[in-house]
Amino acid sequence: MRFRESARAGILAYYFEERRAEWMNQRLEVQAVVFDWAGTVVDDGCVAPVAAFRDVFGRRGIEVAEEEIRRFMGLAKKDHLRALLRLEAVRLRWRAALGREPGEADVDDLYNEFVPIQRAVLAEHADLIPGVEYTVLRLRERGIRIGSTTGYTSEMMEVLVPEAARRGFCPDAVVSSSDVPEGRPAPWMCYENALRLRVFPMATMVKVGDTPGDMEEGRNAGMWSIGILEGGSVLGLTRVQREKLPELELERRMGEAEAELRRAGAHYVLRRIDELQRAVDEINQRLSQGECPCQ
Repeated sequence: MRFRESARAGILAYYFEERRAEWMNQRLEVQAVVFDWAGTVVDDGCVAPVAAFRDVFGRRGIEVAEEEIRRFMGLAKKDHLRALLRLEAVRLRWRAALGREPGEADVDDLYNEFVPIQRAVLAEHADLIPGVEYTVLRLRERGIRIGSTTGYTSEMMEVLVPEAARRGFCPDAVVSSSDVPEGRPAPWMCYENALRLRVFPMATMVKVGDTPGDMEEGRNAGMWSIGILEGGSVLGLTRVQREKLPELELERRMGEAEAELRRAGAHYVLRRIDELQRAVDEINQRLSQGECPCQ
């Protein structure tokens, strides 16, 4: 495995070096947008993962609050389980229910149960968030390639990808947490998108997501990071819930969600995904002035 990864890295280095002069003589513009899935393009409110996590813990008589689950949204699902079990409140409930501390074997058991539970509900939450189909179409018209990353595994994506395609979302690249050595906030899924989409430098790529992990993933990969509020996990409200909230309360929650995404490194935070084209225009302007995402 290490030899294959080393050989792959060598091939990538050779490819990028061969084309470096060509790229550097061009006027840089955004070449690719890499979307998160749940809470960004599908599953308004990011409901499916919350339901699956609550179910798998509930089968052991342990209640896990939605706020606790959303705190780690965006991580690879096994890492998400580990993070939940490290929370003191969850550990206390676990000990009260099972009479012992949780360990790595419990993470494995929870994960093995979680996968089929999550797969079973994904098709029910595959509807596109409003504005996604229009936004992707406009980006493609500009010659921008469409990638994607997700905390779901490839096994879970076997359910979600065809369901989303039937609804109008079919990215050029789909990279899951199980396709790389480590999920978010590590940059590997974004690098794999760059490889599959044949895009370089990373400063011409944009990561779009709804969680702090998405923002950190994009930043760590040397990309522009854009957070989305409506439909996302940080806001944690479905369209129906948003419509029922008093306007002042919704704006207060929007402000708190925006602050959380900015603390995680977001270059931009947008209310809706259909505002993305304007942000891409601004990024192109910044690139033309010599700015990069690392500044």
